[in-house]
Amino acid sequence: MSGEKLRQLLLSKWGRSYDVQLRRTQGKIFVQIMWKYLEQASFPLSEEEYVQHLDNIANYLDGLGVTGQVSLYIQQTREKPRLGKAVSIPVDLGERASEWLVQ
Repeated sequence: MSGEKLRQLLLSKWGRSYDVQLRRTQGKIFVQIMWKYLEQASFPLSEEEYVQHLDNIANYLDGLGVTGQVSLYIQQTREKPRLGKAVSIPVDLGERASEWLVQ
């Protein structure tokens, strides 16, 4: 997956270019679709910086082997990012979890 494909997925689902973050909490990895989006005047990144950020996230997702999981979750969820509430997507790394979650 590329950053542009990730952006198109967000746009087709919610109509906005939401910020995406990776978080590790309690020994699990989550992809979080944040409530801030590129089209907001207060968004802290330029479009170029945003696209680069999504490319980095997409590269991590490819490396983890979870792009299909994340895409499917986004397509099927009824949740929507809203102020103070991100859409959290738990990432199942299966047997490879120990490779990524070294404490």
